[in-house]
Amino acid sequence: MPSDTLIPVEYAPLTTTIIEPRKGFWDLDLKSLWEYRELLFFLVWRDVKVKYKQTALGVLWAILQPLLATLIFSIFFGRLARMPSGGVPYPVFAYVAMVPWQYFANALTESSNSLVASQNLIKKVYFPRLVIPLGSVLAGLVDFCFAFIVLIGMMFHYGIRPSGSIVWFPVFLLLAIGTALAGGLWLSALNVQFRDVRYTIPFLTQFWLFATPVVYPSTLVPAKWRVWYGLNPMAGVVDGFRYALLGANAKPGPMIWVSAGAVVVLLIGGLLYFRRRESSFADIV
Repeated sequence: MPSDTLIPVEYAPLTTTIIEPRKGFWDLDLKSLWEYRELLFFLVWRDVKVKYKQTALGVLWAILQPLLATLIFSIFFGRLARMPSGGVPYPVFAYVAMVPWQYFANALTESSNSLVASQNLIKKVYFPRLVIPLGSVLAGLVDFCFAFIVLIGMMFHYGIRPSGSIVWFPVFLLLAIGTALAGGLWLSALNVQFRDVRYTIPFLTQFWLFATPVVYPSTLVPAKWRVWYGLNPMAGVVDGFRYALLGANAKPGPMIWVSAGAVVVLLIGGLLYFRRRESSFADIV
């Protein structure tokens, strides 16, 4: 056969994927999160590795942060100020609130800066940008687990055994995750357009800490204002954690429903605003 003979080669037909803008204000396209679940897992794993890479203490940071804060609170608020704790030893009373609070504060900070930190990835390929702040929020659960193990040890040390109210624990954990994600969606989208948003986050979390019943019980708030106090979603989360794990005598009451409603409103609003601004992230970031 002559060397210059042409042999026809059959090629597979090319496929074209057309990415169209979403139609309608309420088209959130949440099903795309499932389609990009592997990317979400990769981003979570990346955030965890980056956080603990080349650190002297490693995962101990997840334990030391709430533990040292609890120590300080126990000295000044528990021993000196004699803050009521509902018959629960004050270190446990404070630490059971610090575990969800520390998770929320860290997840809010990381998710708020996640889009700007991933700007090189956003500019190169298409994927639903929602997986970036969601990955930061889910990655924070690793620290939460380590801190929660210490909480279990503290409870057994003080002779506190979980009661039947422990069945509500997953509900309040989901409420904490939803609160962190709602705040992260709003702040991450705003941070792309206004870079000084990141400077307000430390002040916001400090103010939010003392607006949440971490070092004091929510019963100190007058009863007529307690329902309005539930507009702070973390107030319901903290009271819920205490009820689920410590079996506190007073249930969260109507305040928890107000907190849950606030989370739903903030989360839906954050999703809508995030999706509305998503198409401009690659141009602005």
